[in-house]
Parts: sequence; C-alpha cells; structure tokens
Amino acid sequence: MTVNGTPGGQPGGMFQRFFHSQVAGSIVLMACTAVALIWANSPWSDLYYDLSHTYIGVSWGDATFKMSLSHWIMDGLMAIFFFVVGLEVKREIVVGELSTVRKAILPVSAALGGAVVPAVIYASMNAGGPGSPGWGVPMATDIAFALGILAMLGSRVPIGLKVFLTALAIADDLIAVMVIALFYTEQISVAGLVCTAVFIGSIVVANRLGIRQMWIYVLLATGAWFGVLLSGVHATIAGVLIAMVVPVRATIKPSKFLNLARKSIDQLESSELTRESMISNKDQLRALTRVHMAADDMIPAGLRFEKQLHPVQSFLILPLFALFSAGVKFDAETLSEATGTIGWGIVLGLFFGKQIGVTAASWLAIRSGQADLPEGVSWSQIWGVSCLSGVGFTMSIFIAGLAFTDETLVSEAKIGILVASLISGIAGYLVLRKVLPTRAE
Repeated sequence: MTVNGTPGGQPGGMFQRFFHSQVAGSIVLMACTAVALIWANSPWSDLYYDLSHTYIGVSWGDATFKMSLSHWIMDGLMAIFFFVVGLEVKREIVVGELSTVRKAILPVSAALGGAVVPAVIYASMNAGGPGSPGWGVPMATDIAFALGILAMLGSRVPIGLKVFLTALAIADDLIAVMVIALFYTEQISVAGLVCTAVFIGSIVVANRLGIRQMWIYVLLATGAWFGVLLSGVHATIAGVLIAMVVPVRATIKPSKFLNLARKSIDQLESSELTRESMISNKDQLRALTRVHMAADDMIPAGLRFEKQLHPVQSFLILPLFALFSAGVKFDAETLSEATGTIGWGIVLGLFFGKQIGVTAASWLAIRSGQADLPEGVSWSQIWGVSCLSGVGFTMSIFIAGLAFTDETLVSEAKIGILVASLISGIAGYLVLRKVLPTRAE
C-alpha cells in the first residue's frame, strides 16, 4: 500500500483488489462455518469428530512422524496463513500504512486499545478459574469477515475508512502473533530454535546469492517450520519468521531495470522477432531472458507471494480451518456451560471491549495531536469500525485452541466467539449503514 492505500494513490489498485478478494473469501468462510455447525449436530457428528482426529503422517524405519488432521491444519496449513499475515505486516511496516510513526500511531493505538480492554474484561471475569488462560481469545479481529462486511456497503465507504480498518486489523494480527509466541508457549527447546535459525539464515543467504529455484526455498522453509515445531513455540510462528526475511522492495534499482529493459527491447526490435523465432535465435532468447529476469527482480518477492497465496489462504486454508474448528455440538450440557464466565467474558470482551478500546484509543491518539482523523472519516464511522473489530472468529478460535485443552472449555469459548462475532458484525453493519454518507452504490 502506498498513497491512499493504492499504488500511486489511485483507487482500484492493489489495495482495492486485496479488499475485494476478502469479500469472496469471507463468504466461503461463512459457508464452511455453517457446514461445520450443521455437521457437528447431525446424525453424522461422530464422523465429523473421527475425521478431525484421524492421524496422518510418514514413517521411515522405526521412526514415525504423525499428527491428527486437525493438528495438520492448525500447525501446518495455518503456518501458511501466518506467513501471509507476516508478509502483510512487513509490507505495511516497510512501505505501507505503518511505515511512519505519524501514519502508524492511529491504527496501532486502536489495535492496542482493542486488544487490552477485551483482555482486561475477560480476565476480570475469569481470574483464578479454569477459564483464566483464555484472556487472549477476545483480543483478535478477523480481517476477512470485517472487510467483507464493510464491502457490503459499497462505494459509500470512504477509502480512508477501509485503510484504517485494514491497518488496524494487520496491527491486531501482529499483536496476536506476539501473544501466541510469548504467552501460549509452554516450554522452549534451544535445539529447535537453533535449527530454526539455521534454516532461516539459509533462506537469507540463498536470497542474497540470487538463487531462484523455488524448491530450494520450499525445503528451507519446511526445515524452519519443523524447527519451530520442535522448539515448543507454536509452529505457525514459523510462517511469520520466514515472512520477515522475504523482501518487500524490489531487489534491483529502477534505473538498472529500465536500462536493461531498453537495451533488450531495442535488440529485439532490430531483429525479426516472431512468436517462435527465439527457439532458434539464441540472441533473441538471451534478450528475452534478460527482460524476464529484470522484471522478476523488479517485482518484490513479498508482493508475489501475497498475490499467489491469497486465493490459497481464502479459499482453502481458512475454509478448512473453519470446517474442522468451528463445529460445536449444541446439546443441553454444552449450552448450559456456554452461559459461564468463559462464554460471557468472550462476548463482553469482543462486543463491548473492542468498541471501548478501539474508539477510546483512537480518540486519545488524535486528541493528543499524535495522529489525524483519516480524510472523509467521522467519529461515528470509527465507532462503526470498532463494532466490526469485534468479529474475532478465525484468530479467536485459533487462540482458544491453544488456551484450552479441555474440550468442554473449548466448546464454551467457540460458542462465545460465534455469538460475539455475529452480533458485532450485525451491529457494525447497521451503525455504518446509518452513519455513512448516502450516495449511489
């Protein structure tokens, strides 16, 4: 993201494409959540739970490495999700809406307020009880759902509000990653961390040497993931660590790129270039290869990965996560437990805590003179976005799976997350529909 959230400051660029890709993904995510809930409460519910606990792995000699399907999704596929999150965070810090203190102070303050207040509300209701580890659950915001709901309001939404919500959610993701790494890690294996450092260092070296073979990076990334898995830190953190060493700026200077491109194109124009002439004309093939490699160096690797992995994340990884994580059996026991302090702590934290935290922190940042209200955005719109930030869903369910080992507590947390996300989404939509300027959509 650059000026006004789009390349060159023009609407309809990278930011708009990213924004609208979240809409379709949120619909698929919602559908998979509905399927999970129906399946978990159907006559085939045993199949649902048996399938999620089916073990998949590999064996060589006497050694075996296996995990359940739900763990492969949580520890494996979600590492790719966190890799994309890491790329987004790095891009925003290096060249985007978090790249300067003045630009970052508002969304970061809002994210901090929207994380701390819900955690305090939850902790005050569960201190010393079995639900106490779950204080991190209501801190998270689901960017896909939040942006999907915002997009339902069409062209009435000012670009400044979209940028604010996106930057807030990305800052929120960074906070969630730090919470997972620091507070939901039981023990640390130094050998695992050393293994991780070696593989990530190898990725840096390979990139500096200009190695282009993708399979080498895939192998090194897999090694880093395995090292984090062995270290005791949650394996998904590997995705963030790897993202931090992926370039988000071009690796070639624009002047060098333009010079190479001009020389190569001049050479091609002076030759009899056809659709197949380069097969036998080696000079043409070399010129085309130079243009291709220079263009490849001009497009940041992080941007390429984001573009390639967003469909995978939106239409495969998150839907699978929702399908095998959102299923809750609504029997009498579960429903009676859902009214306990865990469920209420999550509901109050996500719904009220997010509104209070995001709005109050934003007000303080602007009132202190450290930040400015985005152009075309009103305080009532900020309040509407604070409601949307209470849609926790994906990240909240993920953290709930780390916080609790008892299935009853996990189910109670999931019900609280689903209820809070639903009412937050509806409230945010209704508030914004009321306060946004009326114009043709």
